[in-house]
Amino acid sequence: MNIQCGTAGWTDKTLIACKRFYPRGCSTAEARLRFYASQFPLVEVDSAYYGMPSASNSQLWAERTPDGFTFNFKAFRIFTGHQTSPDVLPKDIAMALSTPALSARKKNLYYRDLPPEIRDELWRRYLEALEPLRQTQRLGAVLFQFAPWITSAPQDVAHVDECAARMAGYTMAVEFRNQSWLDENHAPNTLAFLRERALVHVIVDAPPDVKNRVHTVWDVTNPQLAMVRMHGRNTESWSPGAGASASDRFNYDYNDAELGELAASIRAISTRAAKTHVIFNNCFEDQGQRNALTMTAILVDA
Repeated sequence: MNIQCGTAGWTDKTLIACKRFYPRGCSTAEARLRFYASQFPLVEVDSAYYGMPSASNSQLWAERTPDGFTFNFKAFRIFTGHQTSPDVLPKDIAMALSTPALSARKKNLYYRDLPPEIRDELWRRYLEALEPLRQTQRLGAVLFQFAPWITSAPQDVAHVDECAARMAGYTMAVEFRNQSWLDENHAPNTLAFLRERALVHVIVDAPPDVKNRVHTVWDVTNPQLAMVRMHGRNTESWSPGAGASASDRFNYDYNDAELGELAASIRAISTRAAKTHVIFNNCFEDQGQRNALTMTAILVDA
């Protein structure tokens, strides 16, 4: 089967606290990753969005997982147009950016605020951190989940294009959040844009009745990989208040009927790509892990 299921992360606090996924005594970082990799062939590294990843961690992860295991990475938040506190940047880069002009303007930085040489250095370090996994053939796709205010306007298209150029030689997946990319008027052009650059279009399952989400379009733009990300269907928690965690926002337990319906669409889309990744991002307690195991069973039994 060319479909692999996994979850967005393996160390979420609520997952560990619920004590239902990891067996008794599985309490170290190494033990948890080894156990997770015994249950799933794929995981998404969400921590790489919140802070720059490190080559030392990637090396440890490569050593603690079997051959054939795959890590997808979320791109660092400043690359995807999100506001970024200098506190999460490498210390030397944060110091280099401590200029009166920047400090007077805002507490958070955006990609456009960075001098060209700082941009280059951040990209260099980011790709360097992926190298141990790339060398051991454990690196899958790097997911760019662009900020909701990254629209299909020309200046934002240019930013996505820059990211694609920076990621040349890697598998880059794109998940838009702004509706303008995949509405009826723009979807054909957006999908053509992704195909021309061999970027992976991320198919999103999310609450159907909310506005601040991209449209769900079942299509493939890179023949090597299709990707489906399951965000749950919790309308009430989709637009969280200040301080809400990802596990709060994506608190949703797919029922078997929903998973069966989605499995049919996943099987259909998988015929158009060499591999299909299905990532469960409903990361409250062990919901994602249970749903991913159920989805795997449904797909295998089909």
